[in-house]
Amino acid sequence: MSASKAVSIKHKTKKNFCLSCGTTENINNRRYCSIRCRQILRQRLNARNGLLEALNTRWAAFYFSDSMIYLDIAAGGYKEIFRFSYQRNRGHKPSEDFGRMANELGKAWWEEEKKSQKKYLASRHVLGLAQKSPMIAAARPKVLTDYYIQKSSLSCLGINKADLESKHLKTIIKNAYRRQAKLHHPDLGGYAASFRKINNAYKELLRWAENPHFIKRKGFADRWFYDSENKKWVQPLPLRK
Repeated sequence: MSASKAVSIKHKTKKNFCLSCGTTENINNRRYCSIRCRQILRQRLNARNGLLEALNTRWAAFYFSDSMIYLDIAAGGYKEIFRFSYQRNRGHKPSEDFGRMANELGKAWWEEEKKSQKKYLASRHVLGLAQKSPMIAAARPKVLTDYYIQKSSLSCLGINKADLESKHLKTIIKNAYRRQAKLHHPDLGGYAASFRKINNAYKELLRWAENPHFIKRKGFADRWFYDSENKKWVQPLPLRK
């Protein structure tokens, strides 16, 4: 399908399918069938960033259904979202379909740039091939604030993330440490290696309680997100439990 014939079909969200390749086999409650599958899609998305830069992209989102792939672009100087939607090829992975779509859009950009000798006209031409929709709040990427702390430290002491919000956090950490120490201290029959991990986790959590650190991630829960500031694609945001 050419860019001029791109159509928009409502994206249907499915449960329990790989957000990288779409498979439902052996996925269970995971979001990806494998780390390698996730890495391949990220690499192929990043390999086409030249097109996004040419379109002066502020942010973009990539997602797919069984029959379609979608690329939403928020371009500098515009108040709309530009959606490119293409039919998927049977037997192809979303990353392969994305490459085909990017090639067609890139070809359209270069042909217009060659004809007009103006890059901004080439970008305007390609954006004109997309379907426009208003830049409403619900369509904007979300910002997720998460705790900057190793999950292994929490699991070592049996502490939940929800406990990090407690005003009694230090007491929770100390009590958890005492419980684990009784089980794993070498003098009580435990293993030295296990106890060292518990002790290191205890120290890290106490430091965090004294000076909490957080990280912020921007994106979508079910779509890959293009971060224009760092010029790279990031995977969908983790789901809040």
